[in-house]
Amino acid sequence: MSELSTKKQMFTSQDIDNIKWFWNLYLKDKAPWLGLVLGMVSIQAVVYQQFLALTENGLRVIFEEGSLGQLVMVCFVVFLLFATRALLSYAVPRLSVWLASNAVRKMRQDMIRHLLRLDLAYFEKTKSGDIILKLVNQVDGLSSFVGQGTVGAVRDFLTVVVVSGYLIYKSPLLFAAAIIVIPVLILLMVAVSAKIKEIQQKAENAFGNYMSGIEEMVNGMRTVKISGQESRERERLFEATDGIRDLTINLNSAQALFPPSIDLVSAFVYVLVIGGGGYMVLQGGSGMDAASIISFLLGLVILFDPMRLLAGFFSQLQASLILLASVRNIYNEPIKITDHENSVSEFDKQGDISFSNVKFAYDPQHPLFADLNIVIEGGKKTAIVGATGSGKTSILSLITRLYDVNEGKITIGSRDIRNIKVQALRDAFSVVAQDIVIFNASIWENIRYIAPNATEEEIWAAAEAAEIAELIRARRDAPLGPKGSQLSGGQKQRIAIARAFLRSAPILLLDEATSALDQKTEKRIQNALLRLSENKTTIIVAHRLSSVVTADKIYVLDRGKVVEEGTHEELMATQGLYATMYASQKQDYT
Repeated sequence: MSELSTKKQMFTSQDIDNIKWFWNLYLKDKAPWLGLVLGMVSIQAVVYQQFLALTENGLRVIFEEGSLGQLVMVCFVVFLLFATRALLSYAVPRLSVWLASNAVRKMRQDMIRHLLRLDLAYFEKTKSGDIILKLVNQVDGLSSFVGQGTVGAVRDFLTVVVVSGYLIYKSPLLFAAAIIVIPVLILLMVAVSAKIKEIQQKAENAFGNYMSGIEEMVNGMRTVKISGQESRERERLFEATDGIRDLTINLNSAQALFPPSIDLVSAFVYVLVIGGGGYMVLQGGSGMDAASIISFLLGLVILFDPMRLLAGFFSQLQASLILLASVRNIYNEPIKITDHENSVSEFDKQGDISFSNVKFAYDPQHPLFADLNIVIEGGKKTAIVGATGSGKTSILSLITRLYDVNEGKITIGSRDIRNIKVQALRDAFSVVAQDIVIFNASIWENIRYIAPNATEEEIWAAAEAAEIAELIRARRDAPLGPKGSQLSGGQKQRIAIARAFLRSAPILLLDEATSALDQKTEKRIQNALLRLSENKTTIIVAHRLSSVVTADKIYVLDRGKVVEEGTHEELMATQGLYATMYASQKQDYT
């Protein structure tokens, strides 16, 4: 099938597959309740048919001089019918929204569960605004559409079917004349559907970029303020809002084609029925009288209102199919870092960590490690240093299986880490990094985050060891602001160290743990880190060489290769790259 013909389809094969997926996972188990909703909306549809029949009878009572009692009875039954419809009009939305909300809640929870299982690579290539858009806006849009839009469309469809059936029963010829223009509407809906999908897709992308732009602005507000770039940020976001406005207008313009089309068709049909029906009455012999024509016209009025709503539903459906496809795409993201059938939980956490002929690249066109071989001895302190981009932090990412090697292997105690269950492997590590996640809660809660079941005594012991207990007593339960904005860099580092003390894992990873600190604060943090690293396999990744001089072994990386290795004294004696870097930094300190 050509690309052009695919675009002209109202429902592509992918759309149908997505609908089946949503039904099977989130609605199928609610089939009995959905059946109840269908029964109730069917009754609502029958109410209109009965109303038409009673109206025709009521008109005959008036025109043919029937009794007052008959007229009262007709009025009473009509009132009863619409009271029933009113009751159902309350019950149906309540039940349908309850069903849709539960289905979408389950989908949102599944998305969160799946999202947290995705590899780090997904988050490093995906804008956070796009993720937030899927989890919040798009899922909410689906909830509203499924809970109210779809049920309303089913009610309108059944109303069209039931009322049409009644009108056919009354006069097949007149009804056939009335619906002769329906194919025109169908062709219009098919043509406009492709345009709506295209615009909706662009709108979702624009909203994702806008949300990402807001997040970038908020996260970088300190830099924005200091550099005086408020006007540039304003223009950048204004441009995004202009794009969203234009797409919204275009989308509304495409959707707005449906109602006037229905109105024009309605006008044509009314004229046709009045003229044709009137002629049939005047000629006689058709079985139609004035009451029949009036009720037939009233039936058309009732018929075209739900048809107008159905047209609007189909325009919304095209937009919702884009939302559904976007939400489902998150499930299509591959998960590479997983356990396999023979993975184990037990391994020698005190053993040596070895890189054997490791090849790795984030991008196949730009390999990072071509043939990396290093040994990190268990129970000792090993440092990895080098210039920015040399691969220091990537080594930690590979050890913890945030990424897998392309070739070669990494072992802990002679066991390939790919044969260890991911959770068991990562439970063996404590991390103190430069980039620390701080929540807008108390220091106490931030420390406990790493071990929710820890006792008060354990948390206080960790806080004392990290030299942050006094700050906890001073601040008490005061929140720390977004991302810990009310703390200094050193205070954030001590929270990270307290977490590491609380976790007390056998392998300690220090990733640029003091690079952002002044010398005085760094010395205080270093004392805490020395206590933390006792009797642990410690791996220090650092650009600042003053933090690695006590390491048992130092690896010097340059462009993904080990160019030097040894103790601080040995490396200084060789007068190579390490000695040059150390001398340069020492000069900067003085």
